[in-house]
Amino acid sequence: MDIQLLLLTIGVSFILAVIAAPILIPLLRRMKFGQQVRQDGPESHLAKAGTPTMGGIVILLAFTLSYLKFSIVNTDFYVLLVATLGFGLIGFLDDYVKIVFKRSMGLTARQKLLGQLLFSGIICFLLFQNGHDTSISIPGTSWGWDWGGWFYYPFIIIMLLAISNAVNFTDGLDGLLSGVSAIAFGAFALVALQATSMPAAFCAAAMIGAVLGFLVFNTHPAKVFMGDTGSLGIGGAIGAIAIVTKSELLFLIIGGVFVIEMLSVVLQVASFKTRGKRIFKMSPIHHHFELSGWSEWRVVITFWVVGVVLAVLGLYINKGL
Repeated sequence: MDIQLLLLTIGVSFILAVIAAPILIPLLRRMKFGQQVRQDGPESHLAKAGTPTMGGIVILLAFTLSYLKFSIVNTDFYVLLVATLGFGLIGFLDDYVKIVFKRSMGLTARQKLLGQLLFSGIICFLLFQNGHDTSISIPGTSWGWDWGGWFYYPFIIIMLLAISNAVNFTDGLDGLLSGVSAIAFGAFALVALQATSMPAAFCAAAMIGAVLGFLVFNTHPAKVFMGDTGSLGIGGAIGAIAIVTKSELLFLIIGGVFVIEMLSVVLQVASFKTRGKRIFKMSPIHHHFELSGWSEWRVVITFWVVGVVLAVLGLYINKGL
């Protein structure tokens, strides 16, 4: 019965996204909510300037309606909802400032950080009130340790910040983040079923349908981009699912593509500041492959395949298969 409801959640969320996108895209175009393209990026991206962005509204709308309809309501439900919509709101404000006020960087780094800390703090409060397990386990082993609240909650705040930003870095090519996140959510849905956390399973299912419905309009050449509205919302959801299912470290495997993308940025910046040299032609790393002569579609498909391999590996290690 649970599996049938999860499949129904995916289907409803997908249909809602497919219905909402054609309504929103012309509206965004009329409001001139177009994408601003990095001038130092691949030349092929210059043609994308003006493509409607903030399409993450479609993802969050489809997710919210289907999640509210089908999920079991408990503390985990509210944690997942706050993480997804809270981080999505930060992304929405960032996109809005970029477009309306013509500020290419959107919110300042401090403003973004304060917003992320605010919602991470709310999540910690909800978990603390519910007596959330503060232990950390190494996937696939019996090893683990209990950090206690003084160490665990700062850890998950850092975790939420890192995951949401790692996911945000991954959004740079048509269909890249939509596909990779759908794969990660699929894996985490199985993890949630094994952990008997039904709100997390329904959250993952609702997001699978939403991002796949959005992908219909986001494949190359994209008719709409999700913007930070979508990428930060997706990051918040993935981070919260990992937390409530007690698979915090498993994210490093299932979400390996996101980890690689973030590491490429960190290494690039560190190398340039310390040695004055770049490791990659451009970061995040998906742009490096583009500038190395790969077509955009080839990069996206390759990253999807890597995402599938890592998801299967994560499930195998977690004894989910």
